[in-house]
Amino acid sequence: MSFVLLTASAALAGGYERVSIPMDGGHLDGLLFRPPGTGPFPAVVALHGCGGLWREQGKLSLRHADWGERLAAAGFAVLMPDSYGSRGLGSQCGVKDLTVRAGRERVADAAAARIWLQQRSDIRPGQVALIGWSSGGSTVLTAIRKDRSPADGRPDFTRAIAFYPSCRMQSESPSFAARMPLLILMGEADDWTPAAPCNYLTKAAQARGEKVEFVLYPGAVHDFDHPRLDMKERENIAYSASGTGKVTVGTNPAAREDALKRVDAFLKTR
Repeated sequence: MSFVLLTASAALAGGYERVSIPMDGGHLDGLLFRPPGTGPFPAVVALHGCGGLWREQGKLSLRHADWGERLAAAGFAVLMPDSYGSRGLGSQCGVKDLTVRAGRERVADAAAARIWLQQRSDIRPGQVALIGWSSGGSTVLTAIRKDRSPADGRPDFTRAIAFYPSCRMQSESPSFAARMPLLILMGEADDWTPAAPCNYLTKAAQARGEKVEFVLYPGAVHDFDHPRLDMKERENIAYSASGTGKVTVGTNPAAREDALKRVDAFLKTR
């Protein structure tokens, strides 16, 4: 079954369970979306952006609910670790001096989530993918570097997807190399995490023979895959392309539809 055929209302009709993920120094709270049936299922670790998993009144954000239900309907178990809420933090979009960093703490969160899934009898341990949005996408780029290969003795992530990540740090790193297939999805008009560094990173990776694909959507901005977000300007963003702290976000229906299809096909490739 392809999740791209679901309506938004159908995708949001299901639910999730709250889980606790052990890790060094404590635990992570997380949300698990599970397909119907007994499994074992392929799985996805999904990393939220700087706004976290939640919106007002403790409701799961529409984007995460939408993706979680769509992926589960397509046969994937989806684990969303709560990197901020687990540490008593709210949105970090306006914070410059981060204590939970994309390249460190959140990489460890992703690894802990993968191990937790692989210990379950209803999960295929050798079929766990990684996906992230914005700062979660930046975490993906760090997590899949060849020099960050896991040493836990368990199967690695199989493939990775990054929605509108900041690619600047990795594109400027002389030692960046992707150890697995990677799909980067960006909006051409993104003024929060500009596309140019990701384009550069992709071309360099492809020249080395790495399986990195870059998709650029004309006219699309940050959050283009949101199920229903009116185009608007956000303020007080810690890092914006203009340096003003102002960025544009909003759904782009055409880009969203294409991204749904690409993610489905990419995750189901063996």
